[in-house]
Amino acid sequence: MSKWYEAKSPHEDIVISSRIRLARNLSDFPFESRMTDEQRRQLSEKVKQALSHVTVSGEALQFTEMDSLEEIKRYAMVERHEVSKEFIKDPTHRLLGYSKDESVSIMVNEEDHLRIQVMASGLNLTSAYQQCNEIDDVLDSELDYAFNERLGYLTTCPTNLGTGLRASVMVHLPALEKSGLMNQLTATVNKLGLTIRGTYGEGSKVLGSIYQISNQITLGITEKDAIQNLESIVLQVIESEKRARESLLAEKRRLEDVVFRSLGVLRYARLLSSREFFEEISNVRLGVSLGLIHDVEISRINRMMALTGSASICEREGRELSPEDRDFVRANTVRTYIS
Repeated sequence: MSKWYEAKSPHEDIVISSRIRLARNLSDFPFESRMTDEQRRQLSEKVKQALSHVTVSGEALQFTEMDSLEEIKRYAMVERHEVSKEFIKDPTHRLLGYSKDESVSIMVNEEDHLRIQVMASGLNLTSAYQQCNEIDDVLDSELDYAFNERLGYLTTCPTNLGTGLRASVMVHLPALEKSGLMNQLTATVNKLGLTIRGTYGEGSKVLGSIYQISNQITLGITEKDAIQNLESIVLQVIESEKRARESLLAEKRRLEDVVFRSLGVLRYARLLSSREFFEEISNVRLGVSLGLIHDVEISRINRMMALTGSASICEREGRELSPEDRDFVRANTVRTYIS
């Protein structure tokens, strides 16, 4: 089965993915930080029963007890954005419900009792929210959510109070970065109630000019308004990136030299570190988007990005690898997809 990140999608030349996440808690259990292991076990069983009524594309969810997985498998899921770093720190009594295409993942006993997450390729916030809301409605009919008429959905962290919604998009902004405009963009976006983070979210570094833009306000605003605000600003960011890319094309020879050097590295390298991969694939992605490279598809680039994380490589190999061995396997994998 193909994965969600392989689908063709709106604005895929700049927007890699859209994510909707809802935080929910049950009224008959204390917040996760105050729960006993027995309460976590009980909650996990109760939620799993409710999740048995959820289907994605007509198919039931699959379930995994996180403590049944090897550590490398858990880290691979973080690399693919299936679960959060917080979720894998202590896997005891943590349950994951997920769809076969990995677009839906429901984390049980994370910071909140439930984190319902839907991923979609490109700029697809509305469709991702619709699917997330359908799942939320099913669970709401089966479970007793902690809700206050004045405050909305009650969450462990006050910053999630209200809608409990976190909407985010992952964007590729190499031209704005090369133009030195990212600090200005970050300041502007912050004033509009959004935040820009690194490639893997809060506290992470930026790899390959890939950033996450997400909403900050969850209280006193509807889910629809939050999503529309984010989408409106992202569309403006897209236009800014396109203008910056046009400026790069003014020196086409220099740009082509950068793009095709990176393509050559990816096609012929025998050792490829994670950081080097992101740097080179960023240039190639830019070249594909600008029509300079014609024999590589965006969907293939997205798949490479999902397969070449260090943990994902070890997962596929079925064993822990040394850094050099990982770099060797990564280079082989990339050549398979980009030759």
